[in-house]
Amino acid sequence: MLNLILIMKPSVDEMLDKYGKDKVHANEVKRVSLIIFDEVCKKIAEMSQIEREYLEAASLLHDIGYFIEPQSHNKHSMKMIIEEGLYGFDEREAKIIGCIARYHRGSLPDKHEHEIYGSLEKKDRKIVKRLGGILKLSDGLCKDHSNLFTNIKINYDDKNNITKFILHPQNDRPDIKTAIRKRDLFEIGFKCQSVLIFSE
Repeated sequence: MLNLILIMKPSVDEMLDKYGKDKVHANEVKRVSLIIFDEVCKKIAEMSQIEREYLEAASLLHDIGYFIEPQSHNKHSMKMIIEEGLYGFDEREAKIIGCIARYHRGSLPDKHEHEIYGSLEKKDRKIVKRLGGILKLSDGLCKDHSNLFTNIKINYDDKNNITKFILHPQNDRPDIKTAIRKRDLFEIGFKCQSVLIFSE
């Protein structure tokens, strides 16, 4: 009788426990990402619960590539997610989550230059651009790894196609230059312009 050894895919939490260098930052990026996701769903474009789960997983795992090396850690994060797989997600979904994590920094998605992203179907590339845009912006808002914002609201001007992020800081107004630089993928994913302002 053959003894079959089942190799179980790790859960998101197991991967974070094994490879995560800064779980506080990972959880803060997740918190901010989901706040923005929920606001986007209300004000700009409705997205599904499974897309929310993709974003949550990618947010928690976006920096696990530091386990290999800091340089190009975003690409390592993508490869680790895809190669190890994730419990509860199939191979296609692991690719989507990996790509979302990959584009939290560095170059923008390019279906001609980036093999894994280019292998996704058009609808899945759209998911990556949208959720990757949310993650990239959230990572910029959490740059010093602390809880900077109690809340984030969105006002959407559909006539002029402008998304206004209203930031509610915890204390003093933090430096948001990094977040301003990291708006590009969000604007591509949702085909809009965006501004970041502090609440009055």
